[in-house]
Order: sequence, then structure tokens, then C-alpha cells
Amino acid sequence: MGRERSILKCQARDQSRARIKLAVEDIEIFAKLHELFVGKPLPAKAALVDAAVEFEASRDAAEEAAETFILNLRFVGLLITLSGAERIVSKDHALDPLPASDSPTAIQAIGGQSHAVITAEHAHFESTCFNITPIGSVESEQRKHSDLFLGTFIEPALQSFNLKVVRADGIDKPGIITKQVIEYIVKSRLVIVDLSYHNPNVFYELALRHMMRLPIVQIIRKADGIPFDLPIQLEQAAQPLREAGGHGGRRRAGCLSLADRR
Repeated sequence: MGRERSILKCQARDQSRARIKLAVEDIEIFAKLHELFVGKPLPAKAALVDAAVEFEASRDAAEEAAETFILNLRFVGLLITLSGAERIVSKDHALDPLPASDSPTAIQAIGGQSHAVITAEHAHFESTCFNITPIGSVESEQRKHSDLFLGTFIEPALQSFNLKVVRADGIDKPGIITKQVIEYIVKSRLVIVDLSYHNPNVFYELALRHMMRLPIVQIIRKADGIPFDLPIQLEQAAQPLREAGGHGGRRRAGCLSLADRR
């Protein structure tokens, strides 16, 4: 039993080390910011922005980088509260206190299939699939499309995996990419991205998920061409049933179905 706990703890440490590498060390500007401020209290956002500009980021990019940097630090455990203040810590400090498998705050991943140890803080995201999609205003074509895809394809497909689907309009104002939305993008166990309508917010959020190198499923309407420079993995096209003869189901205007893989 003791040897199993040791193995699990080593696995958790390796996973945390990999997260830190992907979220901070492999991103040049984040690595430089971490090196500059490690061991110090979390500076004001303006200080982070100024530092990013000194590292040759544009002012607009620096604003975005500062917010994402803080979010990534929290996600990988490099930003912790010490003596009542948030402090940026080293990788060794973040890896040192990882819990053993018998810790009361540790739970096993969904389904019992994975031996990874996750903390209670991340349990919500371990059971979440975040749906990135063009939402639009109420009664808009994009909203109807997204509602249809969500109820017809995505939610039924995930029922057997016990994953709860969350969409941006369920946590914040549609069209606004907030820190909370970014948190769902980088922490959710799975992200499903609907590239239909070529919505710029969707591509921005997709890029954030690609940066984290975490699981993604990408779908798109057949009517919308797939951008030539987008990596396509398990991509499928959807089209109106009235144009998809032979796929079964009700032939009703507005209904969509996954067509053959392209």
C-alpha cells in the first residue's frame, strides 16, 4: 500500500511538472515574467503589463498576457497565498506539497479509470465539458444553431461520460471573454469547439485551448469551409438533414445532423 501511494504521488508530481512546462515554461514571455517575479508577492497588473512590454510585447498583447499569465500561475499552483498575500512561487515549491493518495482533499478522476490524483479544488472542472460556440443574441440564427447542436449532439454524446456541458452564456454575458470563461477553457476536462460561422471569439478561445495542449473536439457546419491553416483532428461537418439524404432521422428544415467525416 505504501509503495502504491508513492507511485501515485510520483505520477501526480510528473503531471504537475508537465502542466507547469506547458502553461508557463514553454511560453517565452510567461517564463520571463515568472523568472522576474518568482519569490515575490503578486504585483499589480500594471506592473506585469509594463514588464511584458519590456520583453518586447505590444501594449495590447501585454494586457492580455498579464491576465493569462496570472490565470496560468493559479492553474498550475505557482501562485499561492502565504501570510495572507498571494505570492509567486518556484516550480520546486509548487511541486513539494503535492498530496499523497490518502489525503482527504484528494479524489480520483471520473469513472475510476485514471490513477491521476486531483485536488478537490479542480474536481468541478474534471467533470466539465466546456462548449465553445458562436452564441449571438437571443433568437439569432447563431443562437438557434448553437442551441440545436448542444441539445441534439453534444449533451447526448457526453451522457455516458458523466460530463456536464457548460457554455459561456451560462456563466457570463455572451460575447465577452472574461477571466471566468478563460478559466473554463484551460481547466475543463474536455472542450468542444464549434467553428461554424467562423466566429472570431471562437477562434481566439480555440487558440487558448491549443496552447494548453489539452483534449479538444472540433466540429463545423459543412456550409462553412474549414480554414486551411487550422489543425484538424477528428473534425466532422454538419449539414441540414434535407441536404444529407441517407443519414436517417427526421427531415425537417433547420434540423442538423453530423454528416460523413470529411
